[in-house]
Amino acid sequence: QVQLVESGGDLVQTGGSLRLSCAASRVIFEMDAMGWYRQAPGKQRELVATITSSNRINYADSSKGRFTISRGNAKNTVYLQMNSLKPEDTAVYYCNARALWVGRDYDFWGQGTQVTVSS
Repeated sequence: QVQLVESGGDLVQTGGSLRLSCAASRVIFEMDAMGWYRQAPGKQRELVATITSSNRINYADSSKGRFTISRGNAKNTVYLQMNSLKPEDTAVYYCNARALWVGRDYDFWGQGTQVTVSS
């Protein structure tokens, strides 16, 4: 069973920074895309940023200019550097990984890591 393990969530003040990490374990193939989504209380889960194996990157408008997504040197790792954090960034952040392997689509989610930005 593939596992996505996230870390890096914390309580920070407005204007602070955090770096989220995600690593996929128990997987033999490379993920085609990895990314971050978030869900605030009472809201739907939304895109934060994604990156493909060819380093094609997509950011949500709310992330542009403040967040940076990157892939690690280790296979199937992804990071999210978050700067200039705002209270509205408070949410549970989920790592996602997708792959097409031997004709089958795979879509994995982590358990989530809490990010809280105090005003």
